[in-house]
Amino acid sequence: MRFYLGTSKVGWLDRVNVPLFLSRRSLEVRKTLPRATAAWALDSGGFSEISLHGRWTLDAAGYIRQVRRYQEEIGGMEWAACQDWMCEPWMLAHTGLSLAEHQRRTVANAVELRDRAPDLPWMPVLQGWGRDDYLRCWELYERAGIALAEEALVGLGSVCRRQHTRELPSIVEALSPLHLHAFGVKLTGIMSVGHRLASSDSMAWSFHARRRPPLAGCSHRNCANCLRYALWWRERALRQIEQSLSQPRQLVFAL
Repeated sequence: MRFYLGTSKVGWLDRVNVPLFLSRRSLEVRKTLPRATAAWALDSGGFSEISLHGRWTLDAAGYIRQVRRYQEEIGGMEWAACQDWMCEPWMLAHTGLSLAEHQRRTVANAVELRDRAPDLPWMPVLQGWGRDDYLRCWELYERAGIALAEEALVGLGSVCRRQHTRELPSIVEALSPLHLHAFGVKLTGIMSVGHRLASSDSMAWSFHARRRPPLAGCSHRNCANCLRYALWWRERALRQIEQSLSQPRQLVFAL
């Protein structure tokens, strides 16, 4: 499983040699961009868009312009997520739309992005809430001409807050044999379904660092924005994930 270190620090792109995961919202405010020294992936910023505005304030044409700029100026971009619509119940209440409409708009956007810019590395995203919702979204993609089973990677949305429930394994198992990327799933979740994931991302290191004293030698109040802490956390997390996937019932993640 490929593990992307989540960050809002654009300046890390030319400082690290590990896969990074950045949001469009962090990049779009920059007049100049660094040249990446390692592979990275782009989050569309959909969670912030829907939770803040109840809709997308950036159309497909604008998103395409941004992604093309990042591909050309930064380089090393492995994929860019489509402009999906989250399906958590509180998101539906915020938009006033049905779950089915959120799914329809997610699929329609993926189709539009690919039609208008087929040269860019778009990743389709499955949205839903229950297991059957994701299966219906899969069917919507098939009807739209996107065969998810043939995709190198398919995003799995609206799961980041459900890693402590039995729902996540059920959803992931139902979506086999898709090559799934799980957005923001915590490490406890990864350890339960990591054997079925192609990749995942996490920014949990920042949350953990905010609640702890800084590393020895760090002068800041905490390490919530510290590259040194992020890399240390990543290495420890990867060791825990590797061990847990080989002995999933015998290890408890302690970070």
